[in-house]
Amino acid sequence: MATPLSGTGDSERPRERLWALGPGALTATELVAILLGTGRGGTSALNLAATLVGEGEGVFRRLAARPPAELLRASGVGPAKAARLLVAFELAGRLSRESRPQPAKIARPEDVVRLVAPRMRDLQVEEFRLLALDSQSRVCREVLITRGLLNSSLVHPREVFRAAIVEAAAGIIVVHNHPSGDPTPSPEDIAVTRQLVAAGSLLDMPVYDHIVVAGDAFMSFATAGML
Repeated sequence: MATPLSGTGDSERPRERLWALGPGALTATELVAILLGTGRGGTSALNLAATLVGEGEGVFRRLAARPPAELLRASGVGPAKAARLLVAFELAGRLSRESRPQPAKIARPEDVVRLVAPRMRDLQVEEFRLLALDSQSRVCREVLITRGLLNSSLVHPREVFRAAIVEAAAGIIVVHNHPSGDPTPSPEDIAVTRQLVAAGSLLDMPVYDHIVVAGDAFMSFATAGML
């Protein structure tokens, strides 16, 4: 019979500790216990994990280097648990070999459109997105601020700049789509842009552009001289 992951004490609740403190706060044994999910034959997942980690003297590389057949022979580890461990080790290996992608650099409105249009041009509702830029005009992060009803997406400057401050942005570009296919800005679009530019001036976080994507067409407030 499988034995539950959690015990009665706080130290025996790795899932709860994961959500409360984050994965970095967990011990090697707790991380492996979460992967195992349950124990076996009266042994808890934590105890089983402690045995596996201990056999490698606490070194993950030694645990990961064990042949699959050897993992299967370990007491309490069946095919399902061994498979979860092997997949975790493989994912970790692939992640370590991946190079960090270079952030997109924005030099003109077309760079923004190339980045966001594939996800926004065919939407049936309006979305308002933020591009947080660093001091070199590279995109730190793209953030969805609001998703509205057909032809209506309300946004407040505090929502935009709260996200921008979290990302430590040096400046921002905002983008939204028009499901109608017409990129002409509405009076509401113009009003929101003015509010954002004013707020950005107060926060020393400039709004470099507001781009409206509509199907294969787009409109740039900066290019139109409307910022």
